[in-house]
Amino acid sequence: MSTFAAAPTALIVHAHPEARSFSTAQMTTATRALRDAGYRVDVLDLYSDAWAPVLGREEFAPVDGHFKPQAEQQRAIKDGTLDATVRDHLDRLLAADLLVLSFPLWWFSLPAILKGWVDRVFVMGGVFGGDYGLFGDAALAGKQAMLLLTTGGPSESFQAGGALGAMDDFLFHIHRGMLEFVGYQVLDPVITYGPAHLTEQDRAAALETVREAVARTATAARATAH
Repeated sequence: MSTFAAAPTALIVHAHPEARSFSTAQMTTATRALRDAGYRVDVLDLYSDAWAPVLGREEFAPVDGHFKPQAEQQRAIKDGTLDATVRDHLDRLLAADLLVLSFPLWWFSLPAILKGWVDRVFVMGGVFGGDYGLFGDAALAGKQAMLLLTTGGPSESFQAGGALGAMDDFLFHIHRGMLEFVGYQVLDPVITYGPAHLTEQDRAAALETVREAVARTATAARATAH
C-alpha cells in the first residue's frame, strides 16, 4: 500500500540519450515541480547510468533445461539472488509513492532502454505473481504512476481521426499492460507535442506548461492517494 506521509517519494525513470534534449529539460522541470509540491524525488537516468536493458539468463543462477525468465525471477526473489542492480532499482520502485516514466515516444512506444527497465525491474514475485496477484492485488496497489513524454508530431496528429490516431490508443499498452497490471493507479499523462519544431520562446512556454501540469497532478495525487 501507499506510504504517503508528510513527504511522499516520487521515482522518475528517465530515458533519453541527450542531456540537452527537451525531454531531459522536461524531466528536470518535473523534478523541480514535484519537489516544490513536497515530494522527495529519486531520479534514475537510464542512459547516463548505462542501464543494460536485456533480460538474459546470465543474470540468474545456472538453469537446467529451458530458461523461463519469469520463473527465474521468482526463484531469485525467493533465494535472495536477484542481480544487485536490479534489486536496488526494485527497492527504489517499491519505496516510491509515485512513479514517473519520462521518455520520448519512439515508434509509438517506450524507447528500448526503458522497456528493458520494465522487463528487468517489474520482477515476477517482486511486484506481481508469487505472493501477489494482478491489478488491485499486485504489490504496487495503492501507489500512483504517470507518463511524462514528448512526441515528434503535433497534437492534432494524435487526435481521434488525426493522421496518426488517438494518443490514448498508443498509451493503452503502457497504462493497462504495464502500470495498472502491477497495481498502479494511472494518472493523466503530461505530454509536449513536437518540441523539436518549437522556437526557443515556445519551448520555454512549453516547459512552464509542464511545470504547471505536474504541480497540479502532484497536488491531486497527494489528495487522492489511498
